[in-house]
Amino acid sequence: MYVELFLEELGHDVVALGPCVSPELLTAACRRHSPDVVVLSSVNGHGYRDGLTAVRRLRSGTAPSVLPVVIGGKLGTTGRRQEADVDRLLQAGCDAVFGDDDLDALRAFLAARAHGQVPA
Repeated sequence: MYVELFLEELGHDVVALGPCVSPELLTAACRRHSPDVVVLSSVNGHGYRDGLTAVRRLRSGTAPSVLPVVIGGKLGTTGRRQEADVDRLLQAGCDAVFGDDDLDALRAFLAARAHGQVPA
């Protein structure tokens, strides 16, 4: 809910699918809405596991590599950023991985995309 409000305040149209979205629902929503970017957010510590499954499903057909997919929030239950998990998410097809307090980085990523730039 917080990320939804944050994105709306930045002027983005948001299709919020709710908590604990299955990869099937996510891929169906991408087909239906043709988003400019997919933002996955986790507050429960399951972000890494669920995000890995979701991005793999998206990249396997519904969301070609031209559709940006980012994930952020509480990705694991340890409370610390696990670089190996971040690397796996990037290898699976995430364009960016943000931590709990990386709203400025998300804002910068979206602004760069809006100006036709591909953030590193």
